[in-house]
Amino acid sequence: MVKIKNLYKKFGKQEVLKGINLELKKGKVTAILGPNGSGKTTLIKSILGLVIPTDGEIYVKGENVRDNWSYRKYIGYMPQIAVFPENLTLKELINMLLDIRKEGYNPNIKDDFIKHFKLEEYMDKKLKNLSGGTKQKVSALITFMFDPEIYFLDEPTVGLDPISSSFLKDKIREQAERDRLVVLTSHIMSEVEELADDIVFLLEGVIHVQGSVKEIIQSSGEKNLERAIAKLMEKKYNA
Repeated sequence: MVKIKNLYKKFGKQEVLKGINLELKKGKVTAILGPNGSGKTTLIKSILGLVIPTDGEIYVKGENVRDNWSYRKYIGYMPQIAVFPENLTLKELINMLLDIRKEGYNPNIKDDFIKHFKLEEYMDKKLKNLSGGTKQKVSALITFMFDPEIYFLDEPTVGLDPISSSFLKDKIREQAERDRLVVLTSHIMSEVEELADDIVFLLEGVIHVQGSVKEIIQSSGEKNLERAIAKLMEKKYNA
């Protein structure tokens, strides 16, 4: 569904991505991991069209995305920190987005998120007055309510209470079961182990390890993903 061929990105003299080749398949949750400076944010923003690669190709549903922004209609993006028009109420934000983007809108999904996140009481409140956790719920709501085919979720459960986090995790897994493509990042390895099917682990702009969660844990000889990733990093930096 998303195919990346020989992707490079430089910022000045700094080479951030160094020939990435990757295929992201629907029906799976893929976690893109790596320490700060590994290139994962640049990779994701390149796919989203927020960063223009220096070289290489990106295909979404078989179409080259270079100079072609129509593919974005297939994508739902939940950033780590969402920026909203602060003087709008939540109701006004939803109505504005519906005016801009009607394709894919699913009122049942919207109502389900509003109900489980208990957002009814915030509908007439200004977005600037909402807590960080409530803004995170709003970000999830507007990402999922258009029922996209492809999800990019950056630290999706940050700031959520356990009940809301569990609900969102169920929805993330549900999308994979519906044959959607879900790509997420998280620094919480127990969460990645719970949610992800596959791991793409970047170091210094290259794919250092790629495989299923189970394969990576087993090959490391460790008992969980957090220890497996720590072992990979120790081997790299102590080599």
